Amino acid sequence: MTQVPLSELLEKAIASRFNLFEPRHETAFRLFNGFSEGNPNLVVDLYAKTLLLHNYADAPEQTSALIQEAQEFYQGRLPWLKAGLVKTRNAKAAEEKRGKVLFGTDPDSKIKEFNTWYAIDLTLNQDASFYLDTRNLRRWISENVRGKTVLNAFAYTGSLGAAALAGGASRAIHLDRNRGFLNLAKTSYSMNGFPIHKQDFVTSDFFAQVAKFKRSDERFDCVFIDPPFFSTSPRGTVNQNQESARLINKVRPLINDGGLLVAVNNALYVSGEEYMRTLQSLCEDGYLKIKEFIPVPDDCTGYAETRVGKPITDPAPFNHSTKIAIIEVKRKPNSKV
Repeated sequence: MTQVPLSELLEKAIASRFNLFEPRHETAFRLFNGFSEGNPNLVVDLYAKTLLLHNYADAPEQTSALIQEAQEFYQGRLPWLKAGLVKTRNAKAAEEKRGKVLFGTDPDSKIKEFNTWYAIDLTLNQDASFYLDTRNLRRWISENVRGKTVLNAFAYTGSLGAAALAGGASRAIHLDRNRGFLNLAKTSYSMNGFPIHKQDFVTSDFFAQVAKFKRSDERFDCVFIDPPFFSTSPRGTVNQNQESARLINKVRPLINDGGLLVAVNNALYVSGEEYMRTLQSLCEDGYLKIKEFIPVPDDCTGYAETRVGKPITDPAPFNHSTKIAIIEVKRKPNSKV
């Protein structure tokens, strides 16, 4: 098969995203998903006026020309860019994984999405501090949690909880093991004029804090669980390949009768069919019910006219390996579950 030149792939991708650009250049979206659009060594994101290149090559030292070509392409097409970074996933040095400046000196530190500001730190860690594939989920949250109490477990930098406050939630508690991530969430709050209550930002292990909530019989109207692919602590292990049901069962007792559970599984090698079997098995007793799925935005999946080949695993009935389900919860009478 003849390899399509990178410039052609990037040109086709940017044309398909024409309607995502806005005059003030304050928002964030994916410019190119090489895994689905023709070059798995490269993913390109836009955060306001900052270009972020992700180098996924197994041998990144051999792809400097690829990165240079992509940088020149976007600087030519988007002359208003003020900075550019590259994150090298398989680099030996941690600072290269977190991000190296390619041009400019002042990467953006905030983006605006659906009229809500989010603080970002593009070199905070290997990820970009803000997940683009959950954009539609943030919209759903902002439209469905008015007056509700929310627990944002595995909160990371708090974007789901901030979306809840923007949508009129009465309270959002953020839970994460990393205080630095939660500090960025507080910055998002400040940008939007949301009050910061120290007790709503909990730096703790998920398993330990969930047990504490259970002991105090604390409950919420809506719980978000968007865990990392894999992590471990003295209190337990998170493994998205094998233990989605276990995590869901952990938080079920925290949800009020008639409440909602937002369950996200981002394991690439867990197919949509496999995840559906997990969810359906949990619903067999009649106390959980799948309400709807939230699709990943087209700029993250690739568009019909830009997608090349098939994904590693079939995500159907979801549209991406980031599989998002909204589940209704009914509590058993006189039960802790």
